[in-house]
Amino acid sequence: MIADQRPNVLLICTDHWPGSLLGAAGHSAVMTPTLDQLAANGVRFPHVYSECPVCVPARRTLMTSLKPHSHGMLTNSSLPMPPVTTLAQAFRDAGYQAQAVGKLHVRPQRQRLGFDDVLLDEEGRGREGCRADDYELFLADNGHAGERFAGGMSNNEYVWRPWHLDERLHVTNWATQQMARQIIRRDPTRPAFWYLSYSHPHPPLEPLRDYLDMYRQTEVPDPYAGSWAQGEPEDWPHAIAKEQQQQRDSGRNFSPAQIRDIRRAFYAQCTHIDHQLRVIMGTLNQEGIMDQTIICFTADHGDMLGNHGLWAKHWMYEDSARVPMIVCGTGVQSRDGTVGHHRVDDRLVGLADVMPTLLGLAGIQPPEHCQGRSMFAEQRHEHLYGAWGTVNNKENAASTRMIRDARYKLIYYPLGNLSQLFDMRADPHELLDLAGDADHAAARERLEALLVVELREEELAWVKDGRLVGQPAGEWPQPRPNRAFSGQRGPLMPTPRTPA
Repeated sequence: MIADQRPNVLLICTDHWPGSLLGAAGHSAVMTPTLDQLAANGVRFPHVYSECPVCVPARRTLMTSLKPHSHGMLTNSSLPMPPVTTLAQAFRDAGYQAQAVGKLHVRPQRQRLGFDDVLLDEEGRGREGCRADDYELFLADNGHAGERFAGGMSNNEYVWRPWHLDERLHVTNWATQQMARQIIRRDPTRPAFWYLSYSHPHPPLEPLRDYLDMYRQTEVPDPYAGSWAQGEPEDWPHAIAKEQQQQRDSGRNFSPAQIRDIRRAFYAQCTHIDHQLRVIMGTLNQEGIMDQTIICFTADHGDMLGNHGLWAKHWMYEDSARVPMIVCGTGVQSRDGTVGHHRVDDRLVGLADVMPTLLGLAGIQPPEHCQGRSMFAEQRHEHLYGAWGTVNNKENAASTRMIRDARYKLIYYPLGNLSQLFDMRADPHELLDLAGDADHAAARERLEALLVVELREEELAWVKDGRLVGQPAGEWPQPRPNRAFSGQRGPLMPTPRTPA
């Protein structure tokens, strides 16, 4: 039998990785030699946005090429996947074998999204009704049943410590080894689509001690804060101030020294992933298929890491919404210019563009429902739209909408009718809000008009006579106790399933 000569495809997705955290992007501290080399071997896209920068909606977009309003999820929830062909199913329909390793974050837990098989890491979501995943079964097989969170760190907090078990038992190493085995165990007569989904650098911050040591003497940049975010929260724009106060009440009011240590721990988890990717590249080389493999590296969203006094995701500011994107083609695609190498492409890109890009590079027609476009298409996005939070989102006051064009970004908070405008060419850290500047009034009006067009029926209450009016600020949520300690986990023991 003659082997199918079509390219293999490897999609690597990380969790909470800001687009700025790459040596190739000019970051002053983070060490990412593997990803920097991968970028040199292909194309780095510096202006890539997660259309809804929280885990589940972002991953639905990645796997379906549907934007958040279309797939129906603007916050993390347990809704079923939309009934469309997924990225994995599209490859399988074209004759590919398809395996996934790591985090899927779908319900029901063992839904395969079109993959032939999934080796699952669900971050210990027992409180959400999830049973033991494959990583937890691996720990049990190695004599450490229920010990994933025995170090005491929460996967939604920034308290940190070194990893409490052997290096070989770390989830990043487990995911790498499992994916290397999938590559080795492939059917050599058929092309493969592999999805490697690392659950870090998302907290818990439990880096390996060796990687912490690498950053001991590193000058870690302090957080920056825009002029609009100076002083105490009550001095900030209304919507953002209330959300920031909630974060402080949840225990995220860190000292400058603590923030530097948190960043070191976060960077250490990034570098750990980067080095483990060398094992994957070595496996592709060893199997003689590196030149026949398309590789894409990205993330579901970023993390504010204290910038502007904010943490985690869902924000439309750069560190939360902008993600890394590197695409490396096959050897032929590198040489003939289809993808090329040593390239930086400054076009606007969304996660919805990943599916048509990878299918297109593999010579497969994307399904008609895809709302993204190939990153290598001649036609580019004139603007991107982002959305987080529902119309009456009382628990999270800062529900947000975003429009980003080639130069400007408009961030809109309906609650309180607050717009912010940033010149992304002159001010990439969003330090100066130009929304009230007369010289930029035309840019604000143009982007607000684009945003109004993007709103759905239930959001039109924010519009009157074609202009944004938002909704009254009303009574804001009061500080509440963090009794769950940000979702802290305890022992997670694999238990047998009760027969029906």
